[in-house]
Amino acid sequence: MEIYTIKDYINDLKKENLLIDTINCENILNSLVKNMSYNSKEVKQDCLFVCKGFGNNFKQEYLEEAITRGAFCYVSSIEYKVDKPCILVKDGFLALGVLARRYFNNPQENLNVIGITGTKGKSTTSYYVKYILDEYTKAKGKNDTAILSSIDMYDGVDKYEAHITTPESFDIHRHFANAVKSNMENIVMEVSSQSLKLGRVNSIQYDVGVFLNISEDHISDIEHPDFEDYFNSKLKLFERSKTACVNLNTDYPDKVLKASKASPNLITFGTTENANVYGYDIQKDGFNTKFMVRAPYFEEEILLTMSGLFNVENALAAISVAVALKVPYKYIYEGLKKARASGRMEVYADKEKRVIVIVDYAHNKLSFEKLYESTKKEYPQREIITVFGCPGGHAVNRRKDLGELSGKYSDLSYLTTEDPREEDPIEICKEISMHIKKVNGKYKIVEDRGEAIKRAIFEAKPNSVILITGKGNETRQKIGKKYVTVPTDVQYVKEFLKEYEKDNKKITKRQ
Repeated sequence: MEIYTIKDYINDLKKENLLIDTINCENILNSLVKNMSYNSKEVKQDCLFVCKGFGNNFKQEYLEEAITRGAFCYVSSIEYKVDKPCILVKDGFLALGVLARRYFNNPQENLNVIGITGTKGKSTTSYYVKYILDEYTKAKGKNDTAILSSIDMYDGVDKYEAHITTPESFDIHRHFANAVKSNMENIVMEVSSQSLKLGRVNSIQYDVGVFLNISEDHISDIEHPDFEDYFNSKLKLFERSKTACVNLNTDYPDKVLKASKASPNLITFGTTENANVYGYDIQKDGFNTKFMVRAPYFEEEILLTMSGLFNVENALAAISVAVALKVPYKYIYEGLKKARASGRMEVYADKEKRVIVIVDYAHNKLSFEKLYESTKKEYPQREIITVFGCPGGHAVNRRKDLGELSGKYSDLSYLTTEDPREEDPIEICKEISMHIKKVNGKYKIVEDRGEAIKRAIFEAKPNSVILITGKGNETRQKIGKKYVTVPTDVQYVKEFLKEYEKDNKKITKRQ
């Protein structure tokens, strides 16, 4: 990897109009930056340290620790009283991305970078794209596709469970560099509204940017003050995309299409006939879904073996990405037939199918609406039981939205713990229950998540479908300020269905 001088980094900041001043940098302009970090505990010798999290979130002691460990210069929007040269910038978050891009030798130039945003379906669509591209690259004798999602991060070198939907800019470029080092051609990533609002992805150029849908979410004092801010943040993806893929079935399609003009190219998708990638003749075949697709260079059938009628739109989004990258139909078909997303629409049942249990990550208004709509169509004769909670500390509007929806569409809801952070989980459940009661819904509060899932299964009437939402295959709960390791919802379901069957220890999982 090529190593650059302080002067190179300063010039980049000038080009991006981020540089305010250089303080005591005259004697280090030709010094090589052998390491870069924004985490004081990871600093090594000859390091350029970036002060991230300014104001109340950054303390001078972090910078002092970085200097002790080997930082010879720091980048900040504030000059601190330390005896080291300073590169003063207008915005440290934006500067971090620009600096990281150079530090990792601009790896995105050697990748197809696909960014996906929307209120619902980002993870599933990301994995649909990955499965398609994996089929295609395998046929060409090349390596698989990197992915940065809210499920996990995989770049050919590192693979771990995700903590955040979209990583910090420095980490994104590190993942890009690992993917290039691993001889990968493609990387697909979820792009959150916060990352777009804060400029965390401003240093990235997307070959394809996908807009799935929009509904009110993440409205709070620490996220987006209102829906307009949330929506407009999502639309910023187009400013950084060479090709825009837009779902014509989204709410506010005119506004989305207007914003998409910021991209040089446009591909539309959806179940409306004027879409460039048009899905029609949608049919259920057991747990599978079949539909026809008319695209610019084929008109053929697609088979989804992952449950959920709403996944047709996610599949059409993935197909539009494949069309943008000119992937042949056969690899699109094979990829989508095999596609899975961990913790998304995983279906389990006892041997006699007295109860069907669906584990899904649905956690906001739009995802709940789509989940109930799909469940009603796919299991019209079954009672619906929902197990869910709401997080503490953010997205508080979900408590009203999810409470009203579960009260309206569920025969019974079990309210339980779901990443309460520093709030009391029982108080969160009580707040949700108020909105269930407003629509005359029935509920039970069971604080322990495992116990709530067990009771939902054992107390269900025969011919029920149980929706367990919000956590999927996640292995941790955010309790207080720490992540606590817990069994996943899938693990709970498998364990309790075995008990439920008593004499039959096998459960049926649709492969």
